[in-house]
Amino acid sequence: MRRSILAVAALIAAPSVASAQTPYPECNQPLIIVNQQNVNICNAAIDGADIFHPVAGLLVSGGNPTLGNFKGLGGFGHFSITARLNATRVRTPELNFDGTGTTVPQADKAIAPAPLVEAAVGVFQGMNGFLTIDLLGSAQLIPAEKIDNFSVDKDARKIGDVALGLGYGARVGVLPGKAIVPSVVISVMRRDIPRLTYGNTSGGDNYAFGVDLHATNLRAVAGYDLGLFNVGAGLGWDKYTGDARISFENQAVPGTINVKSDLDNTRTMAFLNAALDFSFLKIGAEAGYQFGKDKNYKTTFSGNDPSDSRLFGGAGLIFSF
Repeated sequence: MRRSILAVAALIAAPSVASAQTPYPECNQPLIIVNQQNVNICNAAIDGADIFHPVAGLLVSGGNPTLGNFKGLGGFGHFSITARLNATRVRTPELNFDGTGTTVPQADKAIAPAPLVEAAVGVFQGMNGFLTIDLLGSAQLIPAEKIDNFSVDKDARKIGDVALGLGYGARVGVLPGKAIVPSVVISVMRRDIPRLTYGNTSGGDNYAFGVDLHATNLRAVAGYDLGLFNVGAGLGWDKYTGDARISFENQAVPGTINVKSDLDNTRTMAFLNAALDFSFLKIGAEAGYQFGKDKNYKTTFSGNDPSDSRLFGGAGLIFSF
């Protein structure tokens, strides 16, 4: 009875309070706009999900989809398998933020790893090395349960305790490379990962947000085969779509509020690749930048500026046959 009375009183007060608010459309609900702290938390959760989305996309996508390789495989009978690890620095927001003000403190910073298994299969040897075609595939291994404050959707594809994301695509060898002319390949990949959630309101956090990811990756890579060494560079464009599912504790009356928001981000990147080539085995490495974008968020996150470029790296073993 007491809770019902409080809720009714809050709703009656809504018009006078709401006029001072600037909530996102998703947050423009009667139970939210009655309280400025609710609005601030709701806005912050949407902003936090939007910031995390391209970071997750970067971790599962990396730069070159065939690490340390810059030309086609050479048609049927040729394939490669890569065991790879991508990584970037992640700064997580404080989960006890109660909507006082619009600045969310930083909770932690860490290097976030993303292990992958990637494969490439030659399907067309081209014409004198020109216009070769390879099919690409990837499996993203997501040990989210092992990372503090992160969890993965209970219905996600899993191998044991590790959630599984999948990717597929194709690569075209435009130039085979000769003398001072580099080999050039272009590729497109489509990747999907299950929903990852940061925070747990039932566990005492003030808010939580979960995002799923559908990534489209376009890459153009040029490089040289120098015998024992392979070196190259590339450019990329990514589109990340999905949705955010947000929950937070109502600061006006007891209870939890749930909100859903669509996510749509694009990013560009540049990267360098190098590999030691021992014929059937390569040891590859990658470093690059995902360029930031000013999104005009309503919230400031300490240590996180979306307009900053993000350094990322990767390393792996490539088996070619």
